[in-house]
Amino acid sequence: MRKKIVAGNWKMNKNLEEGHQLTSEVVNMVKDEVTSDVQVVLCTPFVHLNSISKLLAGSKNVMLGAQNCSEHASGAYTGETSVSMLKSVGTQFVIIGHSERREYFGETDALFAKKVDAVLAAGMTPIYCCGEKLEVREANDHIKLVTAQVSEALFHLSADALQKVVIAYEPVWAIGTGKTASSAQAQEMHAEIRAHLAGKYGKNVAEEITIQYGGSVKPDNAVEIFAQPDVDGGLIGGASLKSRDFVDIVKAMK
Repeated sequence: MRKKIVAGNWKMNKNLEEGHQLTSEVVNMVKDEVTSDVQVVLCTPFVHLNSISKLLAGSKNVMLGAQNCSEHASGAYTGETSVSMLKSVGTQFVIIGHSERREYFGETDALFAKKVDAVLAAGMTPIYCCGEKLEVREANDHIKLVTAQVSEALFHLSADALQKVVIAYEPVWAIGTGKTASSAQAQEMHAEIRAHLAGKYGKNVAEEITIQYGGSVKPDNAVEIFAQPDVDGGLIGGASLKSRDFVDIVKAMK
């Protein structure tokens, strides 16, 4: 049975004190209010990881994630952070391929494939992001683009390795815009991704892959989105910065 995972991507928000407060609130709320077996991941800025790891040490199902990593193991790469560094401070998940890395930093699917390999080799879980811009969807090329993103970054993996990857479908036009894909649109793309995986690896493998939805998920739309049969959780942006909103989204994941 595939895992249900809700991850919060803080992006470049929260100073250390604010991050500690948010983490403590989320941990306490999850402990008191979340009775399902959903896994919760906090993807914090790099400078927070070490200290927040300590805050999560006693938490049963709140885990630590990073927002990016280098594809290099070590060396003269000023400003970069390796997977061994992330692993050494307790990181368990790493976001790879977020649309903002594609848009602002020119990162490519070929690079993401190397980063996915690095994360897996370190024994952590990559959350691989894919998704289309508005003009691609309006041209009805969204399925072609997203399945190509999946192929180029993940299809070099063995079936065993693929099953250690989480995929996050994030329509770029719905990230931070207040627009949200309808539950039917989300289900359509998640089903297409799963079918694409099945075409390469077989149905049994595809059924084990967790596919999250991301894109302006809020407490008032999370229940409907998460109710879709191929939606296995969420990668939450803005709403993850408010503990009440984020935990209410987690609670929507049955």
